[in-house]
Amino acid sequence: MSRHAPLSIRLLFPSQSSLPPLLNTQVPDELTNELYDFIALALRAFVNPWWVKITRYDKQFLPEITRILTHVFRALEERLVNADLPPLVFRDIPTIVTVHYRDYRNAASKVSTSYASGGALSLPQLFHQLQPHMAISAEGVIDPEYIRQIVDLILKVCLPTEDYAPETERVIVREILLKILLNDVIPKITQPWFIQKMILDQLGGSSSNKVVMKTPEPRTLPPTSTSLQFSFHTIIVFILSAVQAISGVCLALINAYKQTMTTIKLVNQSHSHSPSPKSSCNSTPISTSTPQMHTKPIPVPIPIPTPPVSPSSDPLSASTPIAVSILASPTPSISSTSSSLPKSPLSHSFSSANNTRTQPNSTRTTGLPEEAANDQLQKDHAQPALLMLAEIFSTNERYASSTILSTVEMGVCAFGPFVDRLLPYLLHNTLSPSLLFEIVRNAKRTLFPNGYPAPPPIDPTPEEQAEIRAKLVEWRPKGGIAHLLPLLLGPDPSATLEAAIDPLSNKACNVHLVLMILDRVLLGVFPELGVSEE
Repeated sequence: MSRHAPLSIRLLFPSQSSLPPLLNTQVPDELTNELYDFIALALRAFVNPWWVKITRYDKQFLPEITRILTHVFRALEERLVNADLPPLVFRDIPTIVTVHYRDYRNAASKVSTSYASGGALSLPQLFHQLQPHMAISAEGVIDPEYIRQIVDLILKVCLPTEDYAPETERVIVREILLKILLNDVIPKITQPWFIQKMILDQLGGSSSNKVVMKTPEPRTLPPTSTSLQFSFHTIIVFILSAVQAISGVCLALINAYKQTMTTIKLVNQSHSHSPSPKSSCNSTPISTSTPQMHTKPIPVPIPIPTPPVSPSSDPLSASTPIAVSILASPTPSISSTSSSLPKSPLSHSFSSANNTRTQPNSTRTTGLPEEAANDQLQKDHAQPALLMLAEIFSTNERYASSTILSTVEMGVCAFGPFVDRLLPYLLHNTLSPSLLFEIVRNAKRTLFPNGYPAPPPIDPTPEEQAEIRAKLVEWRPKGGIAHLLPLLLGPDPSATLEAAIDPLSNKACNVHLVLMILDRVLLGVFPELGVSEE
């Protein structure tokens, strides 16, 4: 074995000269190399230090673990390819975020009141009452046994029987994944300052802190009599510049038109089934019904909570959360009261109008089969995201933002069938091997910056965390959207942004949100992990 061979070959495949394929599908070699490098660095950091103390001569232990991980990667790949991702991304996750914002604000309104046992209960405890989870304590601490059982059941599903039976390799892989999740990933992504910094980086707010050096302006000489005179050369240059600018704009418009038409054709061709005959605005699935998350039957269907019937409903009403039930005892699902989701400014008017128009045909609409109702619900991908934006920025409290959101909803309803085909098309194009390559490479650089686990990063001081929050609150867009900001966020955008990030400013509550999303993703990829409540 050459000393210049990559670490993944020297450590994982010492008897081979090249890396074997890791995934079932054909992917670029760069992605395979990055995945094997990440596996090699993880095994060298978490397994090799204590294994060499047991024996220095057994070189087949790490390749055996790699073989087990290969089965896991291929099984995960197959399940992700076959998973119904558009409902998960466009409906389920926005609904979970919306419920989180609503329950957080309900819990915050109960602090220091009689609802909080005379003010004795803290905000995390009140939030835990609204979203109880069997794996999370009232203080936001995750039970390691819950994650351990999840990982063990995933290994049981992904591994062949002969590989799952030996306990040694299975326990090692399980504990490595458990350590990465509980000690490295979840504690970091649930920190309020980390979420705020991530949002600020995506918005490009860090660029405003760079010092811009102003270069001294060159001294201009006083104009002479010859420079004030019009010349034929100046007129020609002006005309040619105008023609060039106009031609550039025309070429950009032609290119945009061609790209739009090409995208529309690809969207229509990629859609496997025909669109529904009725627009999604007539069905109003989120405003008037309690749909299921999947059209495919799974053991634990997770219903989306219904919005309030009227704006005057009790803002302090409680809701119960989602949880994946993989242990012996049953787990609560997302079933909230009528105040768990906000009502969009347009859905109420559409609902009342539809009820008036369809009154004679009520028996026909209520007699739809369950499969047809689920298929009709499957077509509405945009409205949950709009409801989430309405809840995050409290658009219903401002007339201008409510009107803008209503206009957007009317556009979505008008082009509902096409939007329901466009969003899955964009999602499948976004989830490409290049995106996975960037994720794996960034994770490798973050967790193993010098080839070994990085020392625990020092958390920002309270002053630095307050500075990150202040930068996010004071962020303003550039360009034409800056003039629309008062219409979208009200006369005081800073106060609106402050209220928008406040539900993400408590670590214990963020743990609930992360675990709810994790449970929902696991149920989408591994539906057999769910346990029926019957």
